[in-house]
Amino acid sequence: MNKTIITVVGKDTVGIIARVCTYLAENKINILDISQTIVQGYFNMMMIVDTNAMEKHFGEMADELHRLGEEIGVDIKCQKEEIFDKMHRI
Repeated sequence: MNKTIITVVGKDTVGIIARVCTYLAENKINILDISQTIVQGYFNMMMIVDTNAMEKHFGEMADELHRLGEEIGVDIKCQKEEIFDKMHRI
């Protein structure tokens, strides 16, 4: 399984989750876990997804999600699980 951590942060607006999840579904990316909160009008979501069936390269997906974030007014970042784990190891 190829796991990726996706974070979405920005001002809360209607449709953020729908737009991100639509992109993932269209690209055969399965959501394994999702957590989202809204604090004083700021939206924060973290997803763990499986990119195993995705037909694009990781960099292309990350760039497209970044552009999607710009369109909807949020910051979307993607990181492979193994990199994320190594960066956050104590």
